[in-house]
Amino acid sequence: MSTLVAVAAAQQTIYQQPSPTVRELLDAPALPKHLVSPNKQHLALLELRRFSSLAELARPTLKLAGLRFDEASGLPSQTAATGAIARLRLRPLLNPQAPEQNIDLSALSAGGKSFFHSFSWAPDGQRFLLERRTDKANELWVGNAVSGELRQVNGLRLNNALAQGEIAWLNASELVLLAQVERRAAAPKQPSVPNAPLIRETAGRASPERTHADLLQTPHDERLLEHHALSQLTRVDLRSLQIKRLGAPAMFFSVSSLGEDEALLTERITRPFSYSLTWEDFPQVVEVRRPDGVVLREVARLPLKRGVAINGVLPGPRLFYASPNKDAAVYWVEALDGGNPNNRAAHRDRLMRLDAPYTGEAQELLRLPQRFNSLRFVDDGQHALVSEDDGLRAWTRSYLLALRGGSIRTVFDHSQRERYRHPGSPMMRMSAGGHLLAQTYGGGLLLQGAGASPKGDRPFLDRLSLQDGSVQRLFQSGEAVYAQPLEILGDGRLLSLQESTNQPPSLHVQVLNQPGATSLALTKARPPHPLMRKIRRELISFKRADGVDMSFWMYLPPDYKEGEARATLVWAYPLEFNDAALAGQLSGSTNRYPNFSGLSPLMLVLDGYVVLMDATMPIVGDAKSVNDDFIEQITLSAKAIIDKAEDLGVTDPKRVAIGGHSYGAFMAVNLLAHTDLFKAGIARSGAYNRTLTPFGFQSERRSLWEARDIYLKLSPFLYVNQIKEPLLLIHGDVDDRAGTMPMQSERLYQALSGTGGTARYVLLPLEAHGYTARESVGHVQWEMRQWLRAHLGDPKDMR
Repeated sequence: MSTLVAVAAAQQTIYQQPSPTVRELLDAPALPKHLVSPNKQHLALLELRRFSSLAELARPTLKLAGLRFDEASGLPSQTAATGAIARLRLRPLLNPQAPEQNIDLSALSAGGKSFFHSFSWAPDGQRFLLERRTDKANELWVGNAVSGELRQVNGLRLNNALAQGEIAWLNASELVLLAQVERRAAAPKQPSVPNAPLIRETAGRASPERTHADLLQTPHDERLLEHHALSQLTRVDLRSLQIKRLGAPAMFFSVSSLGEDEALLTERITRPFSYSLTWEDFPQVVEVRRPDGVVLREVARLPLKRGVAINGVLPGPRLFYASPNKDAAVYWVEALDGGNPNNRAAHRDRLMRLDAPYTGEAQELLRLPQRFNSLRFVDDGQHALVSEDDGLRAWTRSYLLALRGGSIRTVFDHSQRERYRHPGSPMMRMSAGGHLLAQTYGGGLLLQGAGASPKGDRPFLDRLSLQDGSVQRLFQSGEAVYAQPLEILGDGRLLSLQESTNQPPSLHVQVLNQPGATSLALTKARPPHPLMRKIRRELISFKRADGVDMSFWMYLPPDYKEGEARATLVWAYPLEFNDAALAGQLSGSTNRYPNFSGLSPLMLVLDGYVVLMDATMPIVGDAKSVNDDFIEQITLSAKAIIDKAEDLGVTDPKRVAIGGHSYGAFMAVNLLAHTDLFKAGIARSGAYNRTLTPFGFQSERRSLWEARDIYLKLSPFLYVNQIKEPLLLIHGDVDDRAGTMPMQSERLYQALSGTGGTARYVLLPLEAHGYTARESVGHVQWEMRQWLRAHLGDPKDMR
């Protein structure tokens, strides 16, 4: 065997590592998260574990009704990858000189066999909660904010199978949560021999559903779901660490406190289950209970969500909210158009309220012309923000509703894609009862926003008057830094998170409403790698041939020299707009610290490539038919991107690759199938045959049978004989995203192989739609680098 063949064979049998520089960056600690206590006295600094491991992913996992959770502990399987805490530090918020409490979590992690996750503050800020997953359970631990002392709530096993982090605070020291049933029986065993065929039947009623993964398949799956989803409402006293089990077990997925310890609002699923829907669409029962768990009233009984139109909702009650106010009311939404967006109706939804003691009839508060989106209670106890969405126009409208007076005023009215004139979102705070409320200050509602503009993002804080709707700007980030407002402190100063091109995010405090006021740094983070400071980044704006404004972020390698036309990777994700002006609005800031995720193609900048990141691929048109000229529009965009990069002198137009993840991968393969603009392609976790997603995808509202030609036109699988450029396909072998099952990449690879194409297919064991194991992430970076070097050449080779 030749050396080359031997090396290639070895590469097929082991995980590869990226270049030493990229490897060093992957293994650097994550930048800390800053979590301020509700009383604004304490600060928690969390460093999350950046990656999982293959060993962690290989733990026995149950896949039931759209859920994936650890079989032993019931914890969602992605928690280890996205929420495991590597390091926790505590300190007084406003005293940067005070010593930090370094909470030694490793000493309580059983030699790495368990991990802590899900940090949260108690409403009074004097205590905090942590959860610890062990080989057998998910536990609750209580910490002291001053001393850092951690204590376990013994005898309690949390149940996170249906819902993670469901906590109903009764007061600052008592809460109700979902726990495993005491002395739970063993899980049902898989029958060794099937005792019946598997039969499904439809009876002439249309029921269009998206293509979901991990659905129930057998009666045994049903029994497993019932076993693991069964929870007990459990009251916990954080002072004594005593627990009290409330009422009978059920398949609860939500518990909320009503008012101030007056009652509980619970939601649970029931049979019959479905083999074509996920658990969220199973029948549900909503009940009001006394604090001891006894049912006071059944509020609603929702049927199986079958026969609902695409983008439709169930007729009848849905989306239940627990009032944080003393009235302890229950709010919910009801459809007025039968739940079908295709039906004409003057009003689509109405907001209802049921008052304590929950014996009378519900009262209608508000009728909405469009589909309800959200309800946020304001901390004045008198108002709420109600939002609705117009799906056809991609439009959002928000109202300020007087909860008792019934008066209503429109406060926001804008496109969902609006950036430049976006009014911001309510700044939220935790109430003494543990509810998240929209915060007021000086008689107005606090709104924080990105502050997008043609010159980049400059985050802001506004105050919206509750009396007359006037808006006052209290703070806006300066032009030399990127500062996000976080809190207004008791003395009126502003707490913000500031960063710059050379400095990672750190907490600062300054006088509010004084432009140019000096800020005091409360924390300081260490840059993860010195090379990060040498990466050049610039926001580039231009137009495509039809006049639509576009942009991309240009990243130049640390060793880049002026005038070099290098091999380039374009990484993009298409977005739909019904207004060309909105499509050209910019986002992002040159003042942000470059912080690359492990899977980011920006890592290739450190290997010498020019990367054009977040290259806009606007699809402009009417929402009903925006995909009709999808191919033509991405072609115009791709040509404009390459032309602009060539004009800048940074890109060799003959050595450009296109890449994307998920819908971006779908876009990339379509560009390879329908253009000759690129030398190579990288497609990760995409969908390439739209006949496999027949009831809509992304923003497409029509079914395959309503828009057959469009589904076929947008399926690059059907044009695979036109793909002449080499294509790298990467997919997780347990992809859980609707429509992007691994078969999409497998069949595309087989088609490329059968028609003489050049392709490489990398199937990552144990990985889902996003890849989380350190081994997998490193290998993906290696694959992308090797692919570009093989087909674009050495990035420094000036041809």
